[in-house]
Amino acid sequence: MAAGTTAGVWVLVLSLWGVAVSDQNITARIGKPLVLNCKGAPKKPPQQLEWKLNTGRTEAWKVLTPQGGPWDSVARVLPNGSLLLPAVGIQDEGTFRCRATSRNGKETKSNYRVQVYQIPGKPDIVDPASELMAGVPNKVGTCVSEGGYPAGTLSWHLDGKTLIPDGKGVSVKEETRRHPETGLFTLHSELMVTPAWGGAPQPTFSCSFSPSFPRRRALHTAPTRPSVWEPVPLEEVQLVVEPAGGAVPPGGTVTLTCETSVQPPPQIHWTKDGTPLPLSPSPGDPGRPGDRRPARRGHHVAQAATQRTGEEGPRKPGGRRGGACGAEPAGGSRGG
Repeated sequence: MAAGTTAGVWVLVLSLWGVAVSDQNITARIGKPLVLNCKGAPKKPPQQLEWKLNTGRTEAWKVLTPQGGPWDSVARVLPNGSLLLPAVGIQDEGTFRCRATSRNGKETKSNYRVQVYQIPGKPDIVDPASELMAGVPNKVGTCVSEGGYPAGTLSWHLDGKTLIPDGKGVSVKEETRRHPETGLFTLHSELMVTPAWGGAPQPTFSCSFSPSFPRRRALHTAPTRPSVWEPVPLEEVQLVVEPAGGAVPPGGTVTLTCETSVQPPPQIHWTKDGTPLPLSPSPGDPGRPGDRRPARRGHHVAQAATQRTGEEGPRKPGGRRGGACGAEPAGGSRGG
């Protein structure tokens, strides 16, 4: 049998006209030694046997014998007739065959199909969202798994149950990269969700990596629990722009004021191009971007940039790229 390997999807032994044939699937971890037995071979010289290899390192069948010496640092025949690969790699995936003749003339053939694997590090959710808005698509985060082989798959979970992308309320954008030198895979999975109105105020999201080989445990990320808030209806929120129209020269400033008469005073949330503004509030001015205190008015002062290399210049709010404000009922997220 093979040392340091997982043996086995199937084993078939046939006895036909004095020839025994053994076929076996082997999985081996990258970087570990692999030993393949040549069944039927005498344990000590003299031996009549040969190994034939067809892998990612060979263009045709490579033949190794006890008399022929090692194949560089890739493989060598041991004194007992077994084949040693000191550090198996991705290029060693393929077929290995040994034909041996015992001292009484019986011939035995051993066939191995070798596959290799590498367990990646624990996956991680990069840039997890702290807040989600009900009724609109939100990016929860990007799940990343690095250093695995074969590629495997990433899955998202909501409150312990697997999320199935439907293209509506749940969508996933996936990307698979392969390192040009090591051949190992990096997986990215970006999750977008549209929380339902009246749903859970703080759902629990997590991500898991599942290896391609069976009987391998999935690896899970730490969970993330963003808050979900429901904005005040737009007809109850007014955005006031100063100067009127919002057109300013490069270097000028524009002040946006979010006003609402809703009682009790709600919390003001500011977004720019769909991204929440994490600006710090100024003392005594509740409702500025980043402030979580209730207020009827929220202010945002922006400076226009010069029109170079795609930077923003004079424009009016409400265009293709722009800012927006939203109000949340006082007390934070629903049920929070």
